[in-house]
Amino acid sequence: MEKDGQLHNDKEQQPEIQADVEPAQVCGPNTTPYVVRPGDTFFSIARQFGVSLDALVQANPQIPDPSQIRPGQIVCIPRVTCPTGTFAYIVQPGDTMFSIARRFGVPLQELIDANPQIPDPSRLVPGQTVCVPISAPPGPCPPGTFPYTVQPGDSMWSIANKFGVSLDALIAANPQIPNPALIFPGQIVCVPRTTPPGPCPPGTFAYTVQPGDSMWSIARKFGVSLDALIAANPQIPNPSLIFPGQIVCVPGSKPPPGPCPPGTFAYTVRPGDSMWSIARKFGVSLDALIRANPQIPNPNEIFPGQTVCVPNR
Repeated sequence: MEKDGQLHNDKEQQPEIQADVEPAQVCGPNTTPYVVRPGDTFFSIARQFGVSLDALVQANPQIPDPSQIRPGQIVCIPRVTCPTGTFAYIVQPGDTMFSIARRFGVPLQELIDANPQIPDPSRLVPGQTVCVPISAPPGPCPPGTFPYTVQPGDSMWSIANKFGVSLDALIAANPQIPNPALIFPGQIVCVPRTTPPGPCPPGTFAYTVQPGDSMWSIARKFGVSLDALIAANPQIPNPSLIFPGQIVCVPGSKPPPGPCPPGTFAYTVRPGDSMWSIARKFGVSLDALIRANPQIPNPNEIFPGQTVCVPNR
């Protein structure tokens, strides 16, 4: 393995992805056009981009004889699917494994280990897919915030707008992000809660929003009018946009009966919890915990503030 400095500086003679191709030569979805260079073969191209030879042949039905390609011809490169725990990054001109590792704050060796499909980490190709490990946060978000996993297309501005907080407040809650203009899918952003930490005002009770809830469904669930529910929650700037874990104040004299059935007790999900960690925490099997919570459609996705019913031991 070459040293970090060599990985950083070795950029010469990188083949390039075709940026502008004729309409008739445009590759299909989930592929990237590559211009054949002198000496290229399907085998060498497949090896260069870390895809199988069969996948490369299947992505190019327009080439009748894969053993006969010529310089200047367009070959469509299938995009690599990154495994769980990583996200896909498309190599840009001038990128190296060192610069990508530094950009996303992961150790260089960890980045190399996550990309066994790249035979020579010192030679990246613009348009190539690099799988970047998602760095786990050092701990749960601080009190008064909840963790949000960045999705493709997100920005700090769009996240602030999504959850009804100011951009300044969102940036201030995330000092671990050195450049707020540069966030990436899979990263954790701590979002300030817009609801007060104290109880709801007299004449209402607190309800924790569950996945799939809307103000309309909550109003219907508790038998109150939508107008009354909205009026009781002036702290929610956009009633059409609520999120799991948020507190909604429901008009009424007392909260509804406990959500969990006999033989179980209610547990409120905390930042960093998973069904596996909750099962382990209370000494029950994961299968038993999942069976006790049929209201959770996807046990892999639970949210802070959500209620999980834990079987009694």
